[in-house]
Amino acid sequence: MENNLDTIVRAKAQQWLDGDYDAQTKEQVRQLLENDPKELVESFYKDLEFGTGGLRGIMGVGCNRMNKYTVGSATQGFANYMIQAFPDEQIKVAIAYDSRNNSKEFAAHVADIFASNGFKVYLFDDLRPTPELSFAIRELGCHSGVMVTASHNPKEYNGYKAYWSDGSQVTAPHDTNIIAEVGKITDNSQVKTGLNAENITLLGQDFDDIYLNKVRSLSIAPDAVAANHDMGLVYTPLHGTGVRLVPESLKRYGFTNVSIVPEQAIVDGNFPTVASPNPEEPSAMKMAIDLAKEKNAELVIATDPDADRVAIAVRDEQGEFVLLNGNQTCALLTSYMLTGWAEKGKLTGKEFVVKTIVTSEMIPAVAASYGVKSYDCLTGFKYIAKIIREKEGVEQYIGGGEESFGFLAGDFVRDKDAVSACSLAAEAAAWAKTKGLSLYSWLKQMYVKFGFYKEGLVNVVRKGKEGQEEIARMMSDYRSNPPQSILGSPVVVIKDYQSLEQTDLRTGKKSPIEMDRSNVLQFFTEEGTKVSVRPSGTEPKIKFYFGVKAPLCCADHFGEVEAQLDAKIENIKKELNLL
Repeated sequence: MENNLDTIVRAKAQQWLDGDYDAQTKEQVRQLLENDPKELVESFYKDLEFGTGGLRGIMGVGCNRMNKYTVGSATQGFANYMIQAFPDEQIKVAIAYDSRNNSKEFAAHVADIFASNGFKVYLFDDLRPTPELSFAIRELGCHSGVMVTASHNPKEYNGYKAYWSDGSQVTAPHDTNIIAEVGKITDNSQVKTGLNAENITLLGQDFDDIYLNKVRSLSIAPDAVAANHDMGLVYTPLHGTGVRLVPESLKRYGFTNVSIVPEQAIVDGNFPTVASPNPEEPSAMKMAIDLAKEKNAELVIATDPDADRVAIAVRDEQGEFVLLNGNQTCALLTSYMLTGWAEKGKLTGKEFVVKTIVTSEMIPAVAASYGVKSYDCLTGFKYIAKIIREKEGVEQYIGGGEESFGFLAGDFVRDKDAVSACSLAAEAAAWAKTKGLSLYSWLKQMYVKFGFYKEGLVNVVRKGKEGQEEIARMMSDYRSNPPQSILGSPVVVIKDYQSLEQTDLRTGKKSPIEMDRSNVLQFFTEEGTKVSVRPSGTEPKIKFYFGVKAPLCCADHFGEVEAQLDAKIENIKKELNLL
């Protein structure tokens, strides 16, 4: 088997040496062949594929790396599919890029290829957030779009998010159809370049204004902002695209006391001040929290490099900053939106919110208290967008989110939007302040009312080909030998999103799951604990999600109950051998 793999890898590498590739690329391939057999395998053992986030990988030479040739093949295959999907139409596409190394060059290459295929291309004149790209597709009547980004991945990565005409990332059947067309691009000579440069139109600040005006229209409590406009806010873009629009959006909402972490306001794809540009990581928030302490600010906000994820930190009763997790942020923002709509008399019974299957069950509990429907979907915002699309004209979307720090209010964007989420989080803090509350005390009140929901996550990283095989074995083992109980409570329901089958272990009854197919397993216990197991579609890891719940009689017992729930999550990890 290993000999066969070595033969295949070397044959692929030789194709790059013999093919229409630049001299520098060929020299790098030659170096791998002669000096680095392990990296050679990693670079050539497979082709980059579209996952839940599109194309994403480590930058370098080879068919399994992000470079201008893999970007070119993906783009030509995408173009070929669009020509089939939209015959006899003038195809229009929008393209944006983030602060990562090579993002600008990759975006220019994508624009060149689309233009050379005869498409009308809208290319942003500088880096922009992912949500603005999603908005541009809808606003400009485009058939598709591309965002060059690797989101919150380490600096070695770059990526390519493919979007469809509704402004969401591509879903079935388009995703697999695009992959099929990309697979037909077997030679670099098939990629069209250098034609029709006049087809490319640059988008600048005028378009930013259109988008920011839409974000401003989401405001629910302008009076609360006016009353607390000088509330201290600290924002960090973590060297990414958020620096262009988040401060401006906060200003348009009416906030006048916003401090930006100066070192992290510098656009830099090496992300020099953080180990990882991921606002989910507490270490990435440290500089912002330190500045907030210095400025006596009340709220800290952070966005990832392409400004679709948001993280916030709030002060507790002792004045110390507490980092909220994605579930808590989603619950707070959902509650704020629903409260605002209710206060304005806008709830008619036809509204809904959406969450992913691994996100807190607190979201539907909050929605139900307002008579608002809550829908579940697979992990990935494209599935939230799919539900918005399916309900369009019948039911009204208010907001939705996922545990991985993504939230979307309103439907003019069809991907998670940290620009609007930052502004709404700040407005929610101002609104709470008019009620004599902080966001933290408001969250505790929600736990008293709806139950204390607590979530946990373990990422098991397994890199490369061997890691991919190990993850596949783990999923297979969980399917053939699922846990019978978790912390002494029997598992009563298993949901398998690959077979799209739900099994009630108490009765033996099996029922279909009405969703797209995905390699995810969920185990539900008799006492209400939820454990989800899911290989990442964009990173070399398998994720374990835990959800537990307990009643909270009053805020005074918050610490005690939180400790009990934390202990419960840790014990689940031990049972599953994840510690």
